[in-house]
Amino acid sequence: MAKKQYDTPLLDQLESGPWPSFVTGLKRLANENDMMVDLMGQLETSYKTRKGYWKGGTVGVFGYGGGVIPRFTELKDDHEKPLFPEAAEFHTIRIIPAAGMHYSTDVLRKLCDAWVDNGGSGLAAFHGQSGDIMFQGINTANVQKAFDAFNEMGFDLGGAGPAVRTSMSCVGAARCEQSCFDEARAMRVVVNSFLDDMHRPALPYKIKFKFSGCPNDCTNSIQRSDIAVIGTWRDSIQTDDALAKKWFVKHGMDELVNDVISRCPTKAITLKSTKDVSKAEGVSSVAVNDSQSLEISNHDCVRCMHCINVMTGALAPGKDKGVTVLVGGKSVLKIGATMGTVVIPFMKLESDEDFDALIEFGQNHIDFFAENALEHERSGEMIDRIGLVNYLEGVGVDVHPSMVLHPRANPYVRMDDWDEEVEKANERKAKAA
Repeated sequence: MAKKQYDTPLLDQLESGPWPSFVTGLKRLANENDMMVDLMGQLETSYKTRKGYWKGGTVGVFGYGGGVIPRFTELKDDHEKPLFPEAAEFHTIRIIPAAGMHYSTDVLRKLCDAWVDNGGSGLAAFHGQSGDIMFQGINTANVQKAFDAFNEMGFDLGGAGPAVRTSMSCVGAARCEQSCFDEARAMRVVVNSFLDDMHRPALPYKIKFKFSGCPNDCTNSIQRSDIAVIGTWRDSIQTDDALAKKWFVKHGMDELVNDVISRCPTKAITLKSTKDVSKAEGVSSVAVNDSQSLEISNHDCVRCMHCINVMTGALAPGKDKGVTVLVGGKSVLKIGATMGTVVIPFMKLESDEDFDALIEFGQNHIDFFAENALEHERSGEMIDRIGLVNYLEGVGVDVHPSMVLHPRANPYVRMDDWDEEVEKANERKAKAA
């Protein structure tokens, strides 16, 4: 039985809104774990004083230089004793996830049991922007024991500190029909190739790889990774007349025009009489009824995926599939949020030689970054400082017109008046009903 929980009026307010709150989960864990009781006490204190009390340090396991994030409390009494002793050490163990985030329920239960049985708090986070499984809350004495339990299951430590970080891939070909390459294999090849750079931090700052199977970019690789590998195609969009007609019967002309044709960013889609559709190379067509067809100019298509997402099956990625590689994405640091810049517009990723080429590029990038980046500087900031041309020369990539920076360089979108627009939309729906 855990000790009595502290009064937490400020944390309690976070449970009063319409959305699920992390506080509810912490309280549930605190019913059986003193570490979580004291964690909530420290967090409530931080809310009162508007000050954080965690500091870093050095904690690790044998043979590794990273993978454990140390957290020690600075909240002490007059005798320099922690006010909340059970949570005075609250380290995080990062574990490399299964490629594509595939787990059996048996493995998930064993991971959770190993965490709690070896001194963990019970708090875990699966696959945030780091890509890791984050086991949060353990003291120094139990870190090695907990890691040994995970390692016996076949799991390894992820990256932390100035190192290559844990890669992340979308679920990809295993579950998604839009997949354009083998994401899981790509992730495993990269992790296995750069494992030493991941486990033994020796870089100016961190480097992240992320893999998305198609331009939908479900891993947010463009905004969140130094090297983004995104599936794409270089031939024509595939079409299916039967599925297009079935879609049209259900959704009608208004949705076809307003949600497909009008939303194409390059106006590559037009509605034509079936007999007037072009037979030229690079033009796809799909019949939506007995007399009308969509005509797609594939030379103008920028692979935004919108039409494919709306008319899935009727439209699909082309057959000549591969990847585009972008470099330099990151969140806010020195020069603000940036999105990746295309450095390899298209490369096949099927054969062993193709994967070797990807690894060679990754190694060239890591080596160049290690020699030229400043301390605490991400890849995008390094490129911004020294210039893209110098970077391309350093990693052995030729300049290409597809290496564009504008018109969009920032991943954030203004949301002014969004709530008002939602209310208006709900009012319109209520009137229509």
